Amino acid sequence: MPVYMRKSLLQIPSPSEEACSVDEEEAFLKDPEQIQDELPQPFRMISKLINTLIDDAWSTIQNRTQIKLAQQLKKQSPVLEATGQIQISGKTNCLASSDDGEYVFAGVSKGLCVFSALTNLAVSAWEEEDVEVTSLCVTCLGGQMYLIATVDDMGIARLLVYFSNFITLIKVINEPEDISRRNLCTKFELSRGGDFAGVMLEGNGESWLEVYRFPKDSWLRELELTQTTSQKQQTADSQDGVLTETVPHISSVGDLKLSPSVIIMKIKPPKSISGTSLKSPFEVLQKTEDGNVIGSGQNHMISSRQWEEQETIFQSVYKKYLDTVESKKTEDKPCEGTFDFLLPGGLLPMFGEVKGPTGVPVAISLWWSGNHDLLKYLLVRPTKDKNDKTEVEPKPDVVWPNARPILCSAVSRCTKYIALGLTEGLLTVWDAYLGLPLSVLSIPRDSDIRHVQFMEPHTVNKDNVTCSTFQVNPKTQVLVSCKDGASHVVVSVRGRDTTVTRLTERSEDQSSLPSAIQSIPFQPNLVLFMSRNGTIALMDSTDGALICNFGLPALHALATPWDPVFLLDPERQSLFIRGDKKLSPDELLEGKEAASSLFIFNFNQFSFMESYRDTQTSVQAAKHPGTWEERCELYLQDRLHSLGDRNKAMAECWNQLQQHAASVRQRQEKHLNRTAVTQRSQIQSTRVKQGAKACIKVIQ
Repeated sequence: MPVYMRKSLLQIPSPSEEACSVDEEEAFLKDPEQIQDELPQPFRMISKLINTLIDDAWSTIQNRTQIKLAQQLKKQSPVLEATGQIQISGKTNCLASSDDGEYVFAGVSKGLCVFSALTNLAVSAWEEEDVEVTSLCVTCLGGQMYLIATVDDMGIARLLVYFSNFITLIKVINEPEDISRRNLCTKFELSRGGDFAGVMLEGNGESWLEVYRFPKDSWLRELELTQTTSQKQQTADSQDGVLTETVPHISSVGDLKLSPSVIIMKIKPPKSISGTSLKSPFEVLQKTEDGNVIGSGQNHMISSRQWEEQETIFQSVYKKYLDTVESKKTEDKPCEGTFDFLLPGGLLPMFGEVKGPTGVPVAISLWWSGNHDLLKYLLVRPTKDKNDKTEVEPKPDVVWPNARPILCSAVSRCTKYIALGLTEGLLTVWDAYLGLPLSVLSIPRDSDIRHVQFMEPHTVNKDNVTCSTFQVNPKTQVLVSCKDGASHVVVSVRGRDTTVTRLTERSEDQSSLPSAIQSIPFQPNLVLFMSRNGTIALMDSTDGALICNFGLPALHALATPWDPVFLLDPERQSLFIRGDKKLSPDELLEGKEAASSLFIFNFNQFSFMESYRDTQTSVQAAKHPGTWEERCELYLQDRLHSLGDRNKAMAECWNQLQQHAASVRQRQEKHLNRTAVTQRSQIQSTRVKQGAKACIKVIQ
């Protein structure tokens, strides 16, 4: 058999830099996670194939996304033009509409203007030098009389009234005696109907909330008397041949004296939790008085020494993590408070048995920046407390603690539901009537929530209360926008899973971030988006599809696109947007102020709204429950209606428990069998050893 032998030995060439693969040599420079040795063959080849497949799939996804975006851009969405325009002298800073949709109020650089929503013409004005109104709140007192709350750029809050085409100043809330010691107003809001008002003030590094009660009935009588007198005077002037004015009326300051308002509460931010001198539970119970309010954390038995020890332990345990975090020095700013007025209702007697007219708020909800708690205070105390003196620092009647600090909040029109946006993208929707959370979920993003709003139809019944207030098994829709530009619609139904629909994705471009996101009150399925680049779009909340864009005239642009001035009028179903005339570079260098106008978009004149009106669900009026028994009856009806869902959920829970019990039983049986086999083998090995020892003895 022939054998072929190699003539010379196989020589292995010495390694060289050219022969070494650059990819394998510098892999650790490209990917720091590959500092360790690579996998051996053939696993290395399998890993490369898998990475190649993932890269190809990702590139395919990116290409398809770009093609889809290009197709969407090719489908040029219709651009709607303004249906009306209002010329305004000066700069418009804020807008507000009356409850009945008759008038539009505008805060301008020198006071206040009133426009007729029907004719778009100015009907009245109030002017004051060096007063630039930046915030505005309007409510109807009754008839054709409207209460106006304004805040100017200097932090001065004013209360005015509009009637008979006249605007008259009633009171300056924080008029300073010494300008160096003045208190600044950051928020001034009125309750619907003008019975109460809340004023948020700051001064000397502190902040507090003042709640006022207005003598509404007395004001109506006094205003009617003044109106009758003015009408008689106008009639007499017309008979004498004096021509009436054709320009808007400009009223004088302080020409009307009304009954004084009463401050009922002055609420300060809660004190930070610190060490206490209380040493026994009996002293703690004495501090809490009747013991109805819990959760504020103020009354406890933790001493200052215990706080210091816990802080020392925390610093020592997490030292390596705390050292990596850069310490940011922030200025000490006073806490900012956010409040809302609440209507009567709920199963709690303190919020349900308060006597008063229908539609008048009985409580106020309040939370402070950086705090976890939502506080509730009664505006109208029960009858037994009427003779008691007003507390200097009133205590909250209800405390709702949350897992994280509150960033933003929203209250439904019926005040039955309260939505809270917490840090790290956590959203909580509370049922204010039951005092329980309706849903708690984490938005699938690592960004904080910037704004929340309830999406509900603007429909009211004869009692001026939202008709959808007392629906059986209701559904809540909340519009959520995050700081990174993403927006979502959260739908919650009691007893069912919460669904989240994403409207817009996260944006890396700062210019395309939304500056304002607002649900259309007269059509909840539509959402208005305003971006920092000046674009104004209307989207469908069900699928996030772009419906149309709103376009201003060619010579105008959206004013202050980072903080746009706009108004959605639910009664007239119109959108008011402030637009400024574009200036040339020379005019900008000269510091010329651009002319401002209000552009009106009437949704009734747009053809695309017909399809949404057909699909809009009709809201039937419901009777407003006045007594606690009626509210309990509605709650029992709600429980009866949700019986099927609760039984289904209970059956699923029992099935899960049975499956868990079966799995635990199987694990226990396997463990017992394994233990029995081990014991059996040990016995057999012991017997074998004993037999072997016996045989050895016999042999010996």
